[in-house]
Amino acid sequence: MYFCPYKRPCPPFSLEVAAAELAVTVIYHVLIMGRNKYKKQEDLLSSPVRTRVTEVTYKRLEKLVAESSCQSVGEVARKILSREKLLCFYKDITMNAPMEELARLRKELKSIGININQLVKSFNSAKEETHKAFYILKVMKQYRPVEAKVDRLLVLVSAMAEKWLQK
Repeated sequence: MYFCPYKRPCPPFSLEVAAAELAVTVIYHVLIMGRNKYKKQEDLLSSPVRTRVTEVTYKRLEKLVAESSCQSVGEVARKILSREKLLCFYKDITMNAPMEELARLRKELKSIGININQLVKSFNSAKEETHKAFYILKVMKQYRPVEAKVDRLLVLVSAMAEKWLQK
C-alpha cells in the first residue's frame, strides 16, 4: 500500500494504468484542444503547384538538396521560384590535412596542460623545498615541447588565414 501526497491510500504503480492515462491525455490534446492557428496566415503554403521535370533537371535539384540547407526537392523549388537565397555548403578537401594537424596539436597541448596542472598542484601541496624544486624541474621539462608546438600552430593558422582571407 502506498500513500499519495493527498494522505489517502494509492494503488501500486501499474504500467497499464499509466499508459491509459497518457493515451487519454494525448487524445484530449489532439482532438479537443486542436492546434493553435498560425499568426501570419499569408506565410502559409496554401496554393499547390505541380509540375513535371526531366530526369536531368530532377538530378540537379537533388544535388542542390544535398549541397544546401533544404530538406526536400520541393523546398529547393520553392526557394528558386520565390527567388530566395539558396545557401549551399561545400567542403574544401585541401583543408583536411591542416585541420587534422590542428586537432592533433590541440590534443597534445591539452595533455601537456593537464600534466602541468597536476605538477603545479603537487608543487603547491609539497611542504619541503627539495620537493618543490623537483616539481619545478618537472614543469620546466613539460614546457619545453610547448614552444615548438605553438610555433607550428602559428604557421598553420597563418597559412589558413592566407587561404581564407584572399581578396
